[in-house]
Amino acid sequence: MVGQWRSFQKIWFDEFDWLEYSESKDAAYCLYCYLFFNSGKTEKFGSSVFAHQGYQNWKNAKDTFHKHSASKTHTEARLKCDDFMNQRTSVGQRIVEVSTEEEKRYEIRLTSSLDVARFLIYQGQPFRGDDESSTSLNKGMFREMVDWYKDKVDIVNDAYEKGSKNCQMISPDIQKDLAKACVEEVTAVSIDEILGRKFSVLIDESRDVSIKEQMAVILRFVNDKGQVVERFLGLQHVQSCTAIALKEALVSMLSSHNLSISMLRGQGYDGASNMRGEFNGVQKLIRDENPYAFYVYCFAHQLQLVVVAVSTSSADIADFFNYVPLIVTNVGASCMRKDALLAKHQDVLLEKIEKGEIMTGRGLNQESSLARPGDTRWGSHLKTLLRILVMWEAIIDVLEIVKKDSIKPRNNGGALGLIEKMESFGFVFILHLMIQLLSMTDILSQALQKKDQDIVEAMHLISDVKDSLQDMRENEWEPLLKRVITFCEKNEIEVPDMDKEINVRGTSKRRKQKVTNMHYYHVELFVVAIDALLTEMNHRFSETSSELLVCMAAFNPRNSFSNFDVDKLVRLAEIYADDFDIGELAVLPNHLTQFVNHARRTPDFLGCTELGKVAEIMVKTKMHTSYKLVYRLIELILILPVATASVERIFSAMNIIKTDLRNKIGDEWLNDLMICYTEKEIFRKIDNGKIKKRFQKMKKRRMLLPRKVVVAASEE
Repeated sequence: MVGQWRSFQKIWFDEFDWLEYSESKDAAYCLYCYLFFNSGKTEKFGSSVFAHQGYQNWKNAKDTFHKHSASKTHTEARLKCDDFMNQRTSVGQRIVEVSTEEEKRYEIRLTSSLDVARFLIYQGQPFRGDDESSTSLNKGMFREMVDWYKDKVDIVNDAYEKGSKNCQMISPDIQKDLAKACVEEVTAVSIDEILGRKFSVLIDESRDVSIKEQMAVILRFVNDKGQVVERFLGLQHVQSCTAIALKEALVSMLSSHNLSISMLRGQGYDGASNMRGEFNGVQKLIRDENPYAFYVYCFAHQLQLVVVAVSTSSADIADFFNYVPLIVTNVGASCMRKDALLAKHQDVLLEKIEKGEIMTGRGLNQESSLARPGDTRWGSHLKTLLRILVMWEAIIDVLEIVKKDSIKPRNNGGALGLIEKMESFGFVFILHLMIQLLSMTDILSQALQKKDQDIVEAMHLISDVKDSLQDMRENEWEPLLKRVITFCEKNEIEVPDMDKEINVRGTSKRRKQKVTNMHYYHVELFVVAIDALLTEMNHRFSETSSELLVCMAAFNPRNSFSNFDVDKLVRLAEIYADDFDIGELAVLPNHLTQFVNHARRTPDFLGCTELGKVAEIMVKTKMHTSYKLVYRLIELILILPVATASVERIFSAMNIIKTDLRNKIGDEWLNDLMICYTEKEIFRKIDNGKIKKRFQKMKKRRMLLPRKVVVAASEE
């Protein structure tokens, strides 16, 4: 008959929310009656059948279930279950019964403390004070700001004065819980963005001020808008920096956020052997587990090594860079010298402004000082040389003051020798040459450090720099020499006769090996420096010729996809074999051809030079749904990391949060503060209500939030 069954039906679960089924007993039960059935009462459809024995008459089951749902015994059991699940009606809560007004005051105190905590986290400021007693004149940033809040807002002051004294929401544990609630909300947003997507990791490690090795992890992926996004996942204190330890720490961190290493499609590290080692490095251990997690050596680190290598490309250039820090040290060795330098520089600027040699305006001619170059600080060499060039007259004047004020010759710090060195044609020539060379690499360095930089554009930028260097080698000698001579004449520096013969530098006069000044400056300095830079770039960026990156370069959108090569892009898809099956590889050539023809006819793609913009335009025009395989290939290219500059920024932020005065911050507390401080864009957008709800659910609180949220005066 219709409506009769011989076995239990799964569709009954959708209709009866109380229904439970035991496969071993082939019987149905009522969850509410099973838990809260009163054995002292009996009723036809609320008896112990659904509570203990189990119901097995399947022919008339549905009718019986409806009657049971309407029975008094079932209704009472359900109400008891609801009361049990409701925190407000629990026994513990009934014992500590509070008024609605007290709950409102609790809401205001919680919101006020949260507002203060959010401000301190956002600004990277400390919470605690050395003396937090009521009589202290400085109870720490958190309590002082809460007191300030109370003084400014009457409703907040009333909430603290009239509210429960054992629930003031200002204790250190509450502060940490508020930060934990904040970071969980921020992390939830980041993880929601990335779940189900392919991603790459950027990792680096650094010591904090308490001599703990901290590993920072950043995830790079493409979001729903086609934009390349990098999210800070967290800090991990690692006891050992071995490749195995770092790999285990990474896998553990990914697993804690329900992220699988199988979704990994790229790795970006610096050049440390424990990270990039071909046989035992982290990248090798991860690729053993996931062969599609391709490794890219940080381009920005490699470029810095290029700059360092060029600074020693010849003996004279190396000697020049030995003098640069001596000049910086002598000029800025004391407060008096620094003040004198700034005063002299100001006088020079005023004189040039009066003569009309320089322009005036907002942001121009700012006060500056000399910066010491460092091998690990990107762009520091160029910055120092530019400051020397701009402050030339002031530096010479200060060195003269140092020489005159020295009582004994040995106490003048070599100022006399530095003046003679600076006022030589060779020093001025190398100064201008290095500024021109390093300005080229600095533009590349800044571009490589962009968060959304893609590997295809990075390779194109590297190629542009190489072309510029070659053009400089062939065409820029005479303009450079002219600028140097003009500078020397302006500053009364002797210009040598370029046709005069001199001994080869570094050889004895007895050997009588002669070359002209022109040969020395043009060949032994100008050409040698450029060739060294080109050679070092070819050596350092040799991986750009690897099959993976050569195939990716075929997707360069410049000049209406002039480098587009279907065969190379199909080969790229074959390299990522786990992302394209045989059927998709078969139709991919047609999809690629149709896409590029469509893109060349679409006005939105005209003038597009970056692959990241191509992805954004595809999403905007819905082309990512029409050309899914093409978009998938673009995503894989975009998530491959270019540089680890984002991780370096994390460590800069860590030095702001964990300082010498805050060196006892625990690892978990530091991680919470770091995530919120770094992901400010997400943190700012999170509503207070979400954070307060998460805070309440973290553990049992003394009080509950009111049923209807009160818009307090202290609410953001």
